Amino acid sequence: MLVARRLLVSGRVQGVGFRYFACEAAQVEGLHGWVANLDDGRVEVWMEGDHEAVDRVERKIRRGPPAARVETVERLDQLPSGQFRGFDVRRGG
Repeated sequence: MLVARRLLVSGRVQGVGFRYFACEAAQVEGLHGWVANLDDGRVEVWMEGDHEAVDRVERKIRRGPPAARVETVERLDQLPSGQFRGFDVRRGG
């Protein structure tokens, strides 16, 4: 089943390779979407794909790369848009 999920990740998640870590995890699972830094220090992730693959990537994001320290993850289930192809790192706002 196709699902979409938006994650807002707080903690030490900028300047530690978090976006590239999330992007690689999503690409390995064949997900579509993007990841971006936010001005408030959080990282935002939008991912669409198979329900189990999205769950696996969320678990990886909750751990983060070695240099990160994930404190909280706000999870928002969304309706899949189907507008994304591949998974991209965005500059953010």
